[in-house]
Amino acid sequence: MKKSLVKLVILGILLMWNTSALLCQDLNYTQYFNAPLNYNPASTGLTTGLKARFLFRDQWPQLPVDFKSYYFSADLGDRSLPGAGGLGLVVVSDCPGYGLIKSLSMGLTFAVRVPITDNLATQIGIKAGFVQKRVNWNDYVFTDQLDNRLGAIYLTSFTAPDGNKRTVADFGAGGILQFSNKNENVSGTVGLAVDHLFQPDISFLADQGSHIPRKWIVNGDMIINTQTNQQSPLKVNIGFLYQNQANLSAFQVGLNLVKYNVYLGGWYKSAINGLAPNNVFAVTAGVKYPFSEDLSIKLVYSYDIQISGSLQGTGGAHEISLLIDVGNISIFGGSSGRGGTPGRGMHSQSRSLECSEF
Repeated sequence: MKKSLVKLVILGILLMWNTSALLCQDLNYTQYFNAPLNYNPASTGLTTGLKARFLFRDQWPQLPVDFKSYYFSADLGDRSLPGAGGLGLVVVSDCPGYGLIKSLSMGLTFAVRVPITDNLATQIGIKAGFVQKRVNWNDYVFTDQLDNRLGAIYLTSFTAPDGNKRTVADFGAGGILQFSNKNENVSGTVGLAVDHLFQPDISFLADQGSHIPRKWIVNGDMIINTQTNQQSPLKVNIGFLYQNQANLSAFQVGLNLVKYNVYLGGWYKSAINGLAPNNVFAVTAGVKYPFSEDLSIKLVYSYDIQISGSLQGTGGAHEISLLIDVGNISIFGGSSGRGGTPGRGMHSQSRSLECSEF
């Protein structure tokens, strides 16, 4: 009976989702800095080399309907590319509670790089892909199936739509300004992006539209190398992310520290929907293992601690990310640009702009 009631609640959410504009944000990762293509396609190939990123999030694990999400992206920064930017692929899969609703989005990303000076560059990127929602109608329990004492024992009068999945095209665009100082001990980025550019209709019901609201993202970060003359200096990465989608806003700010390839960090997150905000403090910890100068693997874990709002007692959220960084690789011939070597017809860029320093 408890499982049936949970499914009934999820059904109510689904029906509201199909009969009005989608009033929730896309899933937001605490480790957004480890899922950059999910937020701004201009991040594609921002530094040279090949990068593969895997991320898993388990949100509200103490509820019977916790939300699980899987993220994968791969992008290549190759200064021999036409436009000297990058190519990428991003895949996000969500499976909220019992698998009754499954969501899949996939996109190809492309970025063009425009050097301005040796220590200043900009990238403009686009994403083209699709969003798919899938529902298994047979797993739902409807109100007319319920008996007060015996639970779900009746047949339902609900007539399911012809299909159990809906696939629509989806597009995004963004820009990033990348900079460093002359001493190359400080570098950073500032970005602006928009997702669901044309607000695709994802409704299962033909007579009722459910458009995915356009999402605006602003983010920035700065990496400070505190001891340039040491082999393993302390590095500080300060960052922020702001999102607005429909009537919901989310903001997070914090920092990560790395020393001897060990990562520690803390982040404050706040989500506001016109009511009382939900506030979270997240802690991160990780380790990086460099196999060689051009190959490294990084593993990072984070945990969200609910500090205020209506979601206290839900168990927060767990995130695990795995990042593989392969440098000095080019698929179009010539130099990839690692270490400041330019591609065809491009300005020489400082090492702090071309290499993954954090």
